[in-house]
Formats: sequence, C-alpha cells, structure tokens
Amino acid sequence: MKRIVLTGGGTAGHVTPNIALLPRLKELGYDIHYIGSYNGIEKKLIEQYGIPYYGISSGKLRRYFDWKNFSDPFKVIKGYGQARSLLKKLKPNIVFSKGGFVSVPVVLAAKHRKIPAIIHESDITPGLANKLAIPNAYKVCCNFPETLKYLPSDKAVLTGSPIRQELLAGNRLNGLTYCHFKSGKPVIMVVGGSSGSQFINEVVRSLLPDLLKDYQVLHLCGKGNLDNSLNNTEGYAQFEYANKELSDMFALADIVISRAGANAICELLALRKPNILIPLSANASRGDQILNARSFERQGFSMVIEEEQLDHVVLQNAIQTLFQNRSQYINAMEKSEQMNSVETVIQLFDEICS
Repeated sequence: MKRIVLTGGGTAGHVTPNIALLPRLKELGYDIHYIGSYNGIEKKLIEQYGIPYYGISSGKLRRYFDWKNFSDPFKVIKGYGQARSLLKKLKPNIVFSKGGFVSVPVVLAAKHRKIPAIIHESDITPGLANKLAIPNAYKVCCNFPETLKYLPSDKAVLTGSPIRQELLAGNRLNGLTYCHFKSGKPVIMVVGGSSGSQFINEVVRSLLPDLLKDYQVLHLCGKGNLDNSLNNTEGYAQFEYANKELSDMFALADIVISRAGANAICELLALRKPNILIPLSANASRGDQILNARSFERQGFSMVIEEEQLDHVVLQNAIQTLFQNRSQYINAMEKSEQMNSVETVIQLFDEICS
C-alpha cells in the first residue's frame, strides 16, 4: 500500500489544496495521514474527511521582535522530535507539505528519515516556512511562472494550485434558493479570506444602498463579522463562511470581490469569475498578496485595488467597470490554459512510489 503524510496549516490556504488532493488519492488507493498543529484550523478542516490526524507542537518563526521568539524555537524543536517519531511509526512513502510553520519540523523529520518530501509554494515568492524547508525537499511545486527563478532549478515544478473539484460543479439555482435571491438580478460575491476583512466589510456595507439598486450582494464576511442590523435587507445575504454550499455560491456569482491569497485567486481562475482583488496591505503582511494580484492583473484576469486606495467611490467605480467588461476578463481566463494541477501533483507522487 502507498502511504502518504500530508502537512500544512495555520490558515485555510495551507490546507485546502491538500483537501483538493484527497478524492484522487483515495481513488488511487493511497493510505492518507495528516500531521498538523494541536488545535489549528487544519485540525477541524481535515478531521471532517475521516483522515487520521496527528497534532504536534508548533511555533511561529517571526521576522519581527516578539517575546515569543524566545520560546517558540523550543516548540519547533519539540515538534521536530514528535514528527520524527510519527514518521518512524507511519513509514510513509512520501510527505507532501502545503506550508505554514507546522510543516517545517515535518519536512525536516522526513529528510532525517530519508522520506522524499514535496513542497507546494502558493505565492510568487516563497514564505519563510518554505524557505527553511526547501533545502530538505525533493521537489518544490509552484503556482506562478515568476516563482521558478526563486527556486532551485533541479527541484522546481510548475504545477498550479490543486483546486477542489466540487467547486466546479455548483448549481446556480441552489445558490439562489440558499441566499433567497431573485433570478433576474446580477450577483456580486464578496470574499474577505478565511477570517474575513473588517475593512472590506465596512466599505462594502457602506455601498449597499447604491449597490442593491442594480445588484444582489452575497457577502462571506468572516467569523464574528455578521451585522445583524442588515439581516432583513432584501438582496443582501451575509454568512460568516461557507462549506458545501460554496460551489453553489460561486455558480451564482457574476463577479467576485476577493482578497488575493494564492489559492483563492487560482479558484477564481479555474471558475472563470471576473474579479476585483484587494490584496492584504504590505503593512500587514510580507506583500505576497500584492505580487499575486499584480500577476493576475498583467495576465488580464483581474482588476486590482490596493487597500490604501480603497474607499466606497473607488470600489463602486471598479464594480461598474468590471461588470460592463466582464466578458473581456472571462475570455482572458479561458485562454490561460489552466493546468490540471491535481493530476500534475499526483503524478509526482506516483513517480516516487512506483
């Protein structure tokens, strides 16, 4: 039996590509196990699929001063020891890492156990966790052609991001029913990331009186970000997050306003959804979302508004422009030759396990 250990966590973006691989891995008879942090978002997401889950100690490696920088290295060392013990017990053929700091000790332990580890880097430039893991990896997969220059040439593989196939099978009518929308009015879908964006939420809600004249608004606002005063607003549906109904919501959307996380925008590309990207500010991140968004803008897939320029006037004008020219963006995405990323990554697994 072919056995694989998946790892990655900290945000949903470090887990959903692993989830996208699960149906095909099961179909091919892989015995699948998952190593993540004790109580990270990955634990909740993975356990619902019936995959054996193992929690290890995880520390964050920061580029800035924090008192936790003195204690977290010991958590990483502890996690490394736990990962070594788990890999000795499980004896997998391969480890696949989607990144996040919990994955670093797992990849290092795989190297120690002489188990090939494949890493997937979603953003244009590798994050700190993957930078630490890359020297110990067998191959490094990536989403963007621009990323190849940052990776060792003998390890780099352009695969794209594995997309959950169920997202491609949504039903618009089911989405209308779920959101209590009318069928003859276009729908704007707003996605602020797995934890939501208070700033984007506020700008979108300030625009509702104008937007609802011409559109209906489906708003995924993030946990704890519901505005109960808007519950009975006709043409506006707000949810903290979406699970199985997400595919129907995407099928319902005519245009999408989104953060620019790599996995999120790759899903928009696969779904051919005209979009406005509002990347996370460089003041609040390492700037990877800005690079992702600008790449999609250059390729004609997206409009981009940087957070510092965002206000209700700028967003309203962008929505009008995008909706009027949406066929142009759809045509560009249809020419993109979106790769079958799931099969490309699985082929790397099979080469190792054969």
